[in-house]
Amino acid sequence: MQSTSIRMQQLGTYFFAELDARIKSLQANDADIIRLDVGSPDLMPPPLAIETLRERAGDANAHRYQPHNGTVSLREAWANYYQNCFQLEFDPEMQILPLMGSKEGIFNLIQAFVDPGDVVLIPDPGYPAYTRGTRFAGGEPCFLPLLPENDFRFDLNGIPAEVARRAKLLWLNYPNNPTGGTASLDFFEEVIAFAHEYEFLVCHDAAYAQVSYDGVFPPSILQVPGAEEVAVEFNSLSKTFHMAGWRTGALVGNQDAIQTLSRLKTNVDSGHFRPILEAAAACLEELDKEWIAERNAILQRRRDVVVDGLENLGIPVQSPQGALYIWCPVPPGQRSGAFVLRLLEEAHVSFAPGTVFGAQGEGYMRISLTASEEQLHEAIDRMGKIYI
Repeated sequence: MQSTSIRMQQLGTYFFAELDARIKSLQANDADIIRLDVGSPDLMPPPLAIETLRERAGDANAHRYQPHNGTVSLREAWANYYQNCFQLEFDPEMQILPLMGSKEGIFNLIQAFVDPGDVVLIPDPGYPAYTRGTRFAGGEPCFLPLLPENDFRFDLNGIPAEVARRAKLLWLNYPNNPTGGTASLDFFEEVIAFAHEYEFLVCHDAAYAQVSYDGVFPPSILQVPGAEEVAVEFNSLSKTFHMAGWRTGALVGNQDAIQTLSRLKTNVDSGHFRPILEAAAACLEELDKEWIAERNAILQRRRDVVVDGLENLGIPVQSPQGALYIWCPVPPGQRSGAFVLRLLEEAHVSFAPGTVFGAQGEGYMRISLTASEEQLHEAIDRMGKIYI
């Protein structure tokens, strides 16, 4: 067999794929593993999504190839969502591109814009796809530290002018994975002004835009005047509507960037299954804010179980106001990867080591709020027997 490309050799194996294999091995020996590693929502989607999928799957025409840029009704539904939530207006034809989940869009957009040697500004810690996509394209990651003392927001003043001038893209993500940090509209205004000054594209990953607590309502970066000239926003039904396995999302904002990604996607994939798109459109059109609030209330109770449990163990954590995660320090002197592995093998609780998300993640682990309160209580109890 011929050797793989250099790009593939640099890509490596995705951490959570390797973790799945290790957990299956433990489960084969009857280990009861509580999984709090992957951010995969465990609650049911809205009944409307399931009803629409079931109904539309019986249409013979639903099983044909579908348009690359999704259905008109879905693009219009995303436009209505942004009007409803953020009082923003977008052209459904030119400024909205449905995606097969935001992950593929993130990876592919980098391939569409980044040439070898181009700089990409990436939050650290951050979603691994930003870095992996950059390296696959031959780009040069420049990591922007997210520190707790700065509420997990990077410092634009810390970016040297010569680096900013070489930048093609800047990634940011609020509410944040993995830290749970949130951002204000004032912070987004600073980012947009910086992008105008240095002429790069801002890419905001807003997968957790509707997953928030304590009455917080995270803004869209596209609410900033002038943002459409330099920014796009990725969105998804995975977290808001608990539809991660449905693989449906969208890219919204700058028309040129969206049409560029659309051109790439026509060469690498085909349209999604229409009943899924129609179910997604129904959820966005209906936008049952009461249902979303009820789901967030469940997640907020879970957050409080974990935060209170950790504090009772003497572990200081910041209580997040958004996303699905608790960013938890490991014991002093311990390495994140080794400690998380010990928890898995001895306590049978699976967390994600902070280093999966970047060098700044050393000394932390990510706890996902993707299990019942009973399981979370049990996980903290098991963890407490190891965390010394």
